[in-house]
Amino acid sequence: MLQFKLVLLGDSSVGKSSIVHRFVKDTFDELRESTIGAAFLSQTVKIKDGNEDVVIKFEIWDTAGQERYKSLAPMYYRNANAALVVYDVTQPDSLSKAQSWVQELQNKVGDEELVIYLVGNKVDIVEADESARKIETEEGAEYAQAQKLLFKEVSAKTGAGVKDIFQEIGEQLYSTKKASLKNKDQSRRTDSVSSNTVDIQTQRPSTNDTSSCCS
Repeated sequence: MLQFKLVLLGDSSVGKSSIVHRFVKDTFDELRESTIGAAFLSQTVKIKDGNEDVVIKFEIWDTAGQERYKSLAPMYYRNANAALVVYDVTQPDSLSKAQSWVQELQNKVGDEELVIYLVGNKVDIVEADESARKIETEEGAEYAQAQKLLFKEVSAKTGAGVKDIFQEIGEQLYSTKKASLKNKDQSRRTDSVSSNTVDIQTQRPSTNDTSSCCS
């Protein structure tokens, strides 16, 4: 089993906790209270590696979106392997706030192996009333592509797309981890070969040394 730390970031009321609970417990609470500070949950996914199943365990930190808790966020996203940055497709300024979280992660974490997934939540509201959409799918998708992020619109209420997010993150993290281990193994083998190789050139007598040859 491989373990990875995952953090959820985003403005208050975008549905971060609802997404996590849909993934972990497959439930949705219409009256869920706002998270205070942060909440911790864990869940596993299985991914395929050839004919083998690999279990990925996510240690999930669901952070509070209220402004007064924003200063605590670095404590939770530090050393994270993945981050879900969530916005609400029915709130016009929600994407811009999500973008500020992405910029903060890129500036302060700056790890190329950090998987950032931009998530537009509450598509169930849009499906019921198209006029409720304030952020077009293309806006989120184009920003994600420009910043090299993963992207999906989901509904924590119906569960649509939620499990796919975590499955995709697990697959990418595993792929990165596997490649990293392979590179380290190749590096160790190269170092081992180098340390056992005799430099023949250094064993030759110098042609400028008269004592090395008969006159």
